Amino acid sequence: MSSISLNQIKKSFAGLTILQSVDMDIEKGEFVVILGPSGCGKSTLLNVIAGLDDCDSGQIIIDGKDVSGLEPSQRGLAMVFQSYALFPAMTVRRNLSFGMEIAGKPKPEIKNKVAWVAKLLQIEALLDRKPGQLSGGQRQRVAIGRALVRSSNICLFDEPLSNLDAKLRAETRVELKQLHETLKSTMVYVTHDQIEAMTMADRVAVMHKGKVEQFAHPQSIYEKPASLFVAGFVGSPAMNFFHGELDGAGVFKTADVAIETSGYIFENKMTPGASVLGVRCEDIAVVDAGAPDSIPASLAFVELLGADALGWFDCLGKRLSVKLSVDAARSLSETVGLRFNMTKASIFSAATEQRL
Repeated sequence: MSSISLNQIKKSFAGLTILQSVDMDIEKGEFVVILGPSGCGKSTLLNVIAGLDDCDSGQIIIDGKDVSGLEPSQRGLAMVFQSYALFPAMTVRRNLSFGMEIAGKPKPEIKNKVAWVAKLLQIEALLDRKPGQLSGGQRQRVAIGRALVRSSNICLFDEPLSNLDAKLRAETRVELKQLHETLKSTMVYVTHDQIEAMTMADRVAVMHKGKVEQFAHPQSIYEKPASLFVAGFVGSPAMNFFHGELDGAGVFKTADVAIETSGYIFENKMTPGASVLGVRCEDIAVVDAGAPDSIPASLAFVELLGADALGWFDCLGKRLSVKLSVDAARSLSETVGLRFNMTKASIFSAATEQRL
């Protein structure tokens, strides 16, 4: 197992800043997911760690050693690409062994390592096939196996499941997590899929415009997003947002409605002024119209999702979502009242977009 420290990593292409002073400490044996939208710099950051791209400034420390100036082959890393990058003319067995052959490893060692990886990934029956004879999921297993035979303490994954269908992605997610628990190696995994991040990671680094907005446990990111961007990006459907003013008494006012924030714990100092209130769909209760401390709303439409449902309401000049049971969704009135659970809400400064 190896640790990785990124210190003030900066990277630009043709005058365009891609990475802005990225700092991150990844512990030994940790599964870290770098999450963010397309163009946020997450794949560039992974390539910088791997040595495929040079950083303009900053340090990459692996196990206490500065590897910033080393070639990829000297960093002791293994990488799995989105495109699989298998040799089409070689069998699976040869794809797995080729790197070890080039490195001059003894034949018995190569044979034993290939057998171990094939058994671990359940691809023993595929060893004599070529990549063109494999499904997408099988090819991805071979690509992962090729990385594992290097016996690296660090494995890097660049959106490895994006080419798979939804069912296969879900199955492979579970396999990757189990693989990490078996090997205990350090894994850094890039994705734009928040489900992958929430289900697989020990910690998630949410990136936006070349910066790490928040680096924390997945549940912490979901329940207490550090910024307006994180709150809007993580969660499906997206968090409901209301723009308004927070007064000195801690009352949030929006669309001529005053909402008491009692029960909300301010992470930082309460700052009166322009603010944004965020509430997730499961933290809103539907009550009778006109009920005390409720906010009037009108039903727009309902989405039945199988085990549960989403009710969409027009409220405070916004269209917002509320998670409901299927039975409750079927019995909704056109006009209702809504109550926000302020103990689970989020409040952000409109000026800085940081959590208050």
